[in-house]
Amino acid sequence: MNRTGLTVALGIAAVVGVLFGLYPQLDLRISQRFYEVVDSAHNVFALRINPALMLAREIGLWVETVLILPAIAALVLKLLLPQRKLLMSGRAIIFLIATLTLAPGLMANVALKSYWGRPRPIDVAQFGGDQHFVAWWDPRGDCPGNCAFVSGDVSGAFWTIAPAALAPPQWRALAYGAALALGVGVAALRIMAGAHFFSDAVFAGVFTFLIIWMVHGLIYRWSYTRLTDDGVESALERVSLSITAIFKGRKSEL
Repeated sequence: MNRTGLTVALGIAAVVGVLFGLYPQLDLRISQRFYEVVDSAHNVFALRINPALMLAREIGLWVETVLILPAIAALVLKLLLPQRKLLMSGRAIIFLIATLTLAPGLMANVALKSYWGRPRPIDVAQFGGDQHFVAWWDPRGDCPGNCAFVSGDVSGAFWTIAPAALAPPQWRALAYGAALALGVGVAALRIMAGAHFFSDAVFAGVFTFLIIWMVHGLIYRWSYTRLTDDGVESALERVSLSITAIFKGRKSEL
């Protein structure tokens, strides 16, 4: 998590933002290639129902679940048994849960997909739908909810950069490579399925990385906000004991 990654992410955002903002038809041209894939039942965007690609998407979705489970399990166990030592780094628990909540959770699936009315490719008039196409920067589309900008699946896939950042130094480059490959692969699947435009996928990855970069700085890098594992563990113990005290107080009242 250094400034090189930040520079690359901002550079990608600037290039794609300007290019696809000035020439939004580029999104249509890319999606057109996959709209023209038609199966024997005359389904357009037929790759969306290809069994192998559907399985690949499911695997991609499960990766983030597998990676977050140890952090959730360690947190729950600590809250239930406050005197027991955390099974993993306290900072890692906060970092992983916070970034997953903020990026695929709040940023993608709550804020943007709910209120940025950009239709999905499969829903626009150019590809047989009934909604009008808008550029990535325009939230005034016809989509009523669960819209195209940005992709939740792609955000979740690129979230794996967060656990990659915590890998041992000798494995970190490989972990970053695997996370980026997963993100790009899921992005390709969603574009081929007609679920998202190219720019939807790019900004899902960029926004997710920026959130991870910021939270990593707050927890690990910046001296004025940096946490310690002992500090996190102590805080969790206090929270657990406070919750226990509240429940005991309510029991005694009954």
